Amino acid sequence: MTTESPRWFKSSYSANGGQCIEVAANLVASRGVVPVRDSKNPNGPVLNTSVDAFTSFVDSVRSGTCGVA
Repeated sequence: MTTESPRWFKSSYSANGGQCIEVAANLVASRGVVPVRDSKNPNGPVLNTSVDAFTSFVDSVRSGTCGVA
């Protein structure tokens, strides 16, 4: 069992327009998950996604096929 805390960060591409997510990629190796949260609500819920799911999401955003505006 690990007690490592998430280290949250936003993309450097974020224009700070309030529509951002934060991720804690430091937990990939120790827990096998990528925690994601709304940057406007740091005390709100956290979605723990699998590494494969997060990678697919990022690939879709980069290619413009995910439908995110």
